Amino acid sequence: MSRTRKILTAVAALTLLVVGAFALWLLVLRDDAPEALGSGDLDAALATTTVAVAETAAPTTAGATTTAAPTTTPATTTTPTADPSGTWTATTDSTLGYRVQEVLGGVDVEAAGRTNQVTGSLTIDGTQATAAEFTVDMASITSDSDRRDGQFRTRIMTVDQFPTATFVLTAPIDFGTVPEEGRSLNATATGDLTLRGTTRSVTFDVEAKLEGGRIGVLGSIPILFSDYAIPDPSNSFAAVRDNGLLEFVLVFDRA
Repeated sequence: MSRTRKILTAVAALTLLVVGAFALWLLVLRDDAPEALGSGDLDAALATTTVAVAETAAPTTAGATTTAAPTTTPATTTTPTADPSGTWTATTDSTLGYRVQEVLGGVDVEAAGRTNQVTGSLTIDGTQATAAEFTVDMASITSDSDRRDGQFRTRIMTVDQFPTATFVLTAPIDFGTVPEEGRSLNATATGDLTLRGTTRSVTFDVEAKLEGGRIGVLGSIPILFSDYAIPDPSNSFAAVRDNGLLEFVLVFDRA
């Protein structure tokens, strides 16, 4: 066998090995993205109490934070709330993130990144949510891929320049009735969403639930990247659609 043929044979074998390894990772070893957030996630979040807010937790100094892992306790351990009117504060039992469609090696896949680093508040007055706002630490959002996360934090969302995303309610959310313990309510929310320094008005559906002395809100917001001056996420490794979904389960304790 000539030297040239040997070289070509080695290159072909190496190519097949690389392609085979990629196919193995894509179809077998790669972690699937978590399923879209739904009502089950809302119920699970409301049933979770972090050590930091448990009634038996030791007091902490002002401004201190905790990274203790959440522990699950029945929601009935907290006295039900008869009248939810007042101000509520977002907790780290919240989940917020993105969901996008990618094409890897000609295969359609779904990618998702999430964080619990959400702060904010919600004000309830009778049958309405009269005020709401939340802020997200964008650098804390992670997926199942370090490479994707690196792209997300740098050229896509430029988190060093735009470290947070925010939402501010601009019209009351009318639930039609005073929230009752254990009952889900559906409504429409309208507010200003700011991503990568660009603010746009958005309207979307929400599901809210009062349970175990906590309020949970589930929802998702379609995002067209060009609306927020978000660069095309596609690269030589993955082709990404021009839109995605911002999804969330926000959990609030009474302030």
